[in-house]
Amino acid sequence: MDISFYTTLFNDRLEAVIQDRDPENLYAPVNYIMGLGGKRIRPSLALMSCHLFGSDPSDAFDAAMAVEMFHNFTLIHDDIMDRAELRRGQMTVHRKWDLNAGILSGDVLMILSYRQLESYPPKLYHALMKLFNKTAIEVCEGQQMDIDFETRMDVGIDEYFRMIRFKTAVLLGCSLAMGAMIAGASEADCESIYEFGIHLGLAFQLQDDYLDSFGGADFGKKIGGDILERKKTLLFIKAVELADDRDREALISHYSTPTGKQEDQVDQVREIFRRCGTDELLLHEIERFTDLALERVDRLSVDDGGKELLRQFCYRLMKRKV
Repeated sequence: MDISFYTTLFNDRLEAVIQDRDPENLYAPVNYIMGLGGKRIRPSLALMSCHLFGSDPSDAFDAAMAVEMFHNFTLIHDDIMDRAELRRGQMTVHRKWDLNAGILSGDVLMILSYRQLESYPPKLYHALMKLFNKTAIEVCEGQQMDIDFETRMDVGIDEYFRMIRFKTAVLLGCSLAMGAMIAGASEADCESIYEFGIHLGLAFQLQDDYLDSFGGADFGKKIGGDILERKKTLLFIKAVELADDRDREALISHYSTPTGKQEDQVDQVREIFRRCGTDELLLHEIERFTDLALERVDRLSVDDGGKELLRQFCYRLMKRKV
């Protein structure tokens, strides 16, 4: 058994949740984004965590749905902010309908995500809502930090790690912790599996940053996108710190200009990253956070089979081509 078992379980139940409702122009975009697929990593983790700690995975289905609905709400609004035209290879909600539909359907999807937790007993509901609210605020804070970084050249390493923790990692940690809480796991186990998700999420985002600049043809994304969009990744932050005057000036000049195609500059920036050694530094950080995630697995009071399931998920998630 691996995470695909829980993904299938979630997708089978999801079909019953996606229903036509009125007003159509409010709920059709909700059904559209929820039906576009995706890896379903977060809800699958909630089901898997619940199962690992001895409960039926279906006990965590409502929490898994809450997390997936919230995640898709953030995608709708992120696409609006980014003026994106495609999501998972299909038209984004605000392009398929209009801007108002994107805003309002995102709003109702967020509210629907909270309603999913109403099925749990009061004490558990309170604990789940406390974690969910904390996570939701952090995701919004991370998005604002990412936006703020677009106009700054002095982004610090600690700020960057805080941003990717909030934007990417906390929802993974939340998914795992909620599954454990529903299964009645100890506070220590809930904390350890939450931290497993946090460290794995950080490693995953750092690897995504690396692959965006140095990935192979099978990465699945256009190489150099972060450079063209002037994203202040760890590659850039450390390069500004370590580069000689000439390379630093070239970097700042590129990242100070308005975003645009200028694809001829991608190779130039990548070479600066290599000369500064930030590509190797990033690989070291990916390995460090992956190891920290695996250390948290060793602390859990689940059986060896459960620990191995988490390890295999970690290895599989981090096995993308570099």
